[in-house]
Amino acid sequence: MEMMQAVIAAAEAEHAPVILQTTPSTLKYAEPAVFAAMARAMAGKASVPVAMHLDHGDRFGLCQQAASDGYTSLMIDGSKLPLDENIALARRVVEMASRMSSRPCVEAELGKLGGKEDDLEVKPGEDLYTDPGEAARFVRETGIDSLAVAIGTAHGFYKGKPRLAFERLTQIREAVDIPLVLHGSSGVPDEDVQRAVSMGVCKVNFATELRAAYTQAVRDCLAHDAALYDPKKYGGPAREAVISLVRHRIKICAGKVGLIAPL
Repeated sequence: MEMMQAVIAAAEAEHAPVILQTTPSTLKYAEPAVFAAMARAMAGKASVPVAMHLDHGDRFGLCQQAASDGYTSLMIDGSKLPLDENIALARRVVEMASRMSSRPCVEAELGKLGGKEDDLEVKPGEDLYTDPGEAARFVRETGIDSLAVAIGTAHGFYKGKPRLAFERLTQIREAVDIPLVLHGSSGVPDEDVQRAVSMGVCKVNFATELRAAYTQAVRDCLAHDAALYDPKKYGGPAREAVISLVRHRIKICAGKVGLIAPL
């Protein structure tokens, strides 16, 4: 809840639309309906547009459940599958979403990102950049709304400075005409994020660094006062830490900052 509050508060402060996301492991902590209800309640009072997205949906059933529970956007991640199977899975999710009156957006991934998020892990040497030709076919045959691409980012914290393949990003941008998504953006230098956005990336995912900021703030509070036992006492400062970081990231991404008038 505090994380949702923080992200929305930051978006309102910057007059920018924002997307909340839950991963499969988050949905093992509580079912999609719980997060969808919280997001719906908060979004209804927000002064900016707020979307609720399923990140790295790892199976059709999870996407279907999230859509039924009110998620406005779904990601089906079949990137570990052979191309034909990935296409078939993504197309099935698109067809399901298209039949719904709410018509949630569908994101899919092509290529492999390094690192680990939840139970998704790509070992060193296995990460593969998105192939532009395959991307064109993938978009054409699935009807997805956005495509997550692999250009050198990774999930989790980086051990060194990430090197993004901007030439590959240009090739992908020329091959497809839908919004591109950059995963694994925590720790990517600001200037690289800005460059990616200028080259056609329309959605940038940050998670690891938000969790780290939240957790560090909690640790600091407890270190200062070991007698604290009320979650609100350390949850508040943790929320403020996330607000500060998200505001910075919104400014870096810059897409719609200041273009939406407060209600």
